[in-house]
Amino acid sequence: MGVLTQIALGVLTISFMTFVAFFGRLPALRHTPIAWMHRAIWVYIPSAILAIDQRLTSGRLTTSLGRFGTYVMYGRHPTVLIFFLLLLSVGEYMYLPGVWPRLSPVHKFFGAVFIVLPYLFLYLAAHSDPGVVTPASHARYMSHYPYDFALFHPGQTCRTCGLLKPPRSKHCSVCKRCVHKMDHHCVFINNCVGYGNQHWFLLLLLSTATLTSYGGALGLSAVSAAAQTQNPEFALWKPAGWSWREYVVLLTLGVQDDVGVGSVTLLALMTSPLVWGLLAYHVYLVYGGTTTNESMKWQDWQLEMDDGCAFRRALPADRAKDPRCEAPWTRWPVDAVQVLVRTEDGAPPAPTAGIGVGEWERVWRLRDVENLYDLGFWDNLVDVFVPNYPFRQATEAANADLERGKRRGKKASKAPRASSLVAAAT
Repeated sequence: MGVLTQIALGVLTISFMTFVAFFGRLPALRHTPIAWMHRAIWVYIPSAILAIDQRLTSGRLTTSLGRFGTYVMYGRHPTVLIFFLLLLSVGEYMYLPGVWPRLSPVHKFFGAVFIVLPYLFLYLAAHSDPGVVTPASHARYMSHYPYDFALFHPGQTCRTCGLLKPPRSKHCSVCKRCVHKMDHHCVFINNCVGYGNQHWFLLLLLSTATLTSYGGALGLSAVSAAAQTQNPEFALWKPAGWSWREYVVLLTLGVQDDVGVGSVTLLALMTSPLVWGLLAYHVYLVYGGTTTNESMKWQDWQLEMDDGCAFRRALPADRAKDPRCEAPWTRWPVDAVQVLVRTEDGAPPAPTAGIGVGEWERVWRLRDVENLYDLGFWDNLVDVFVPNYPFRQATEAANADLERGKRRGKKASKAPRASSLVAAAT
């Protein structure tokens, strides 16, 4: 096995296992081989090791390793953040001396921009307030979104923070604090991704994906030029009539001409799809008007619907909000028009049980449930990139248009339902 093949397989294996370990729990990947591999990494293999350790050391070794692993993966420390910074900086240190002198002024300009942006957005994503719910910010976050009576219900108090939970908030067990519009806790930025820094996180993914793709393309050009010194007829696309052995040998020589450029180029090319894939997933979440945390909640509802234990009915059009647990006005242009509940035995709730009017209707599919937080892709983008955007003014609250997708009198946009996030997996 040649050096090029060994490097490629090593980088590919590390990239794939990193993807499986961190993102195998995503609802879109459930019922796939990636989800099974994630369970194997975090459940099956540890269980087997634990069983062996119980016989050998009565569990002392796995207990110590488990504490260390929990600290590394779930503790709030900058270890992974530092690793990410080292990966960027050391890779650029190995790559730039061999490539930079060959670049045209245009490539040097764009290269400098693409190098700087990931550091800038990494700092902003890691340093910004993700939307921590405190007594000072509580009233403001309560007025951002209405409760949808499906994923978020009024009157729920965080047992740790002691504050009434604003809609779309979640307590982070790593940061030990409630975060508004919580998406997930990201170890790469040592911070939660929430309402206050979601836009910086998306820009970090975009800039990193662009950097790896751009660097990989320029690196391939340098590798090709080095290989052409051995045979001027070499091209990145295998020339007609060449054997694969001859092509791979010359490509390996091109990589070995400058090991720093060649190895970083391979790393960039093999990690770039991973970053683009993560970016595409988060853009898809924005398109669906949801978050990673909420998409998992919707998947739980799908399981309840599969069991026939989910029911809905309409909320009164003139429902008066309880000022003790709901904001009397929110900037969101739509309000909840239905309530979704589950029962243990699959029987409909009593007509007088809970809020709402009319008969309880059994729900079998997520597509039959409206996602209150989905205004359509462009308005969802506005909500992410323009913090505190007033989708409606306080004077408009009394005559708010309840049709989804309308913002301040604009034409309604066609918005996907909650099931769009899990349709591929279910």
